Amino acid sequence: MTLSLFTITILSAVLLLLLGGILFWNDKTVSSVAKSLPRSRRFTILAFGLGATWFIFRVSQLGEADFGNWRNQLMMLFGAIAVLSYFFVPDFLAIRGVCICFLLGAAEMLDSAFAFYEIPARLFLVTLAYLLIVLSIYLAVAPYRARDFFDWLFQTQGRPKFIGGVMIAYGLVLSIAAFTY
Repeated sequence: MTLSLFTITILSAVLLLLLGGILFWNDKTVSSVAKSLPRSRRFTILAFGLGATWFIFRVSQLGEADFGNWRNQLMMLFGAIAVLSYFFVPDFLAIRGVCICFLLGAAEMLDSAFAFYEIPARLFLVTLAYLLIVLSIYLAVAPYRARDFFDWLFQTQGRPKFIGGVMIAYGLVLSIAAFTY
């Protein structure tokens, strides 16, 4: 089930506008919440749970050419790994959950933009997808870097506003691009 190019572009734009708006607003609660997220057990349940569920759903959709005959066994294996990870490897699991969601979201973005070569505006979405892939791989390997990033980001008032402004601008670009398809 692949979303349409318009739908995934608008969803991406809305998410960027929301996150950018939160960063641009930047009061003390934004800083404290962001700094607590990498090791938060509640956020781990949300992010890693969503990522694991989404991944298991993707496994459930495998065809015979992609280990579809082993689909049920793979689903149980990955489900067990997800549950055991929560109990035995909880450190920065929230960040890894976000990385899973970013990777699966990027896959949706790239799937929806595939073969629309006559629409050059789709490259704004594709660029975001590849940025998410690179960021996900980096943070999955070194999740403590997210903590370091949040510490750096909130040292001054201007940094979150700048990053938030960039996210809002790119969200607006994606919004405009979506209506050119």
